[in-house]
Amino acid sequence: MAVSRPSPVHLSATPADRPVYVIGAGPGGLAAAYALRARGIRAVVLEKADQVGASWRRHYDRLHLHTTRRLSALPGLAIPRRFGRWVARDNVVRYLEKYAEQHELEIVTGVEVSLVEPSPDGEGWLLHASGGRELTGSAVVVATGYNHTPRVPDWPGLDGYGGEFTHAGAYRNAEPYAGRDVLVVGAGNTGAEIAVDLAEGGAARVRLAVRTVPHIMRRSLFGWAAQYTGVLVRRLPVRLVDRLAGPVAKLSTPDLSAHGLPRPGTGLYSRVREGAVPVLDVGLIDAVRKGKVEVVAAVEAFEDEKVILADGGRISPDAVIAATGYTRALEDLVGHLGVLDEHGKPVAHGSRTPAQAQGLYFTGFTNPISGMFRELATDAEKIAKAVARKLS
Repeated sequence: MAVSRPSPVHLSATPADRPVYVIGAGPGGLAAAYALRARGIRAVVLEKADQVGASWRRHYDRLHLHTTRRLSALPGLAIPRRFGRWVARDNVVRYLEKYAEQHELEIVTGVEVSLVEPSPDGEGWLLHASGGRELTGSAVVVATGYNHTPRVPDWPGLDGYGGEFTHAGAYRNAEPYAGRDVLVVGAGNTGAEIAVDLAEGGAARVRLAVRTVPHIMRRSLFGWAAQYTGVLVRRLPVRLVDRLAGPVAKLSTPDLSAHGLPRPGTGLYSRVREGAVPVLDVGLIDAVRKGKVEVVAAVEAFEDEKVILADGGRISPDAVIAATGYTRALEDLVGHLGVLDEHGKPVAHGSRTPAQAQGLYFTGFTNPISGMFRELATDAEKIAKAVARKLS
């Protein structure tokens, strides 16, 4: 267990034995801890891994932020210019390490929180953690991450599938797949980028199974980052953004219908509000047009060593990589409090707390069109302000 202790400052807004506990030392948790500390509120970050930024350390090698360096900085520290416009995974980790160090955040690693419930005296929250710990805090910020637990659909026959199968969360690079036939399932940003990585990394054949055709946008066009547009339209009416996005897509993105990727029939922003962000192109368009990535129908089932597709096709890839997303896995932690919707997502986030759970905050459980890191930074400031107001 490692502890990073803060330098002596005047922290009087919380009782000495009841700090604000922040669960998770990823970007959202670190940003919230800094913003609280900046307001004189003692914040203790609890992290189950042995280092900050654990989820980022596990991402695949070629991953870069799809948002710009300038609009991805957390409060109180700019991302170094030398990291470039699109910050690589390893540099994101370096930035998070520097962030925790420079702000002298109080971080306890190797501690996993299993349950959060109201404290017996009704004046805060009781956290049950590994090692039999019971910690009482004046407030709690849950920042365990959007991509917490790999999700694999309950495909018929998967349990008896004789081929190689893995979730995208375990994918690192194309080296183990050189010269092999690989099926990537799922056409979100992760699936699209892994398919491109495989094609460029020497896989003999790469197929991408698509159930719902995604909106595909250029990450940057003539120097204008897609994120800038996301920031500008974020609060506009959904129908208006849908209407504007159609002509823009036709001008910037080629029609890939002949290659199995027709333009979606639903609006771009409507899909975002449902939780499906556009695919930001980092090579998929060219790979599909050149036949390096083949688009096939969705996966319906597995049978022996074959994969059965929705159009009746039966294929036998050497390996299947399921880029089928993640669950938030909050049910055990806070599900008993009635603060989750039917999909397991918090009913309130940022500075808003559920009516029946005042002092319990959530950050990082939305996937905004304006960029996750930018949203985390904004949430952190709002949460700190709300906590300070509640404790004053």
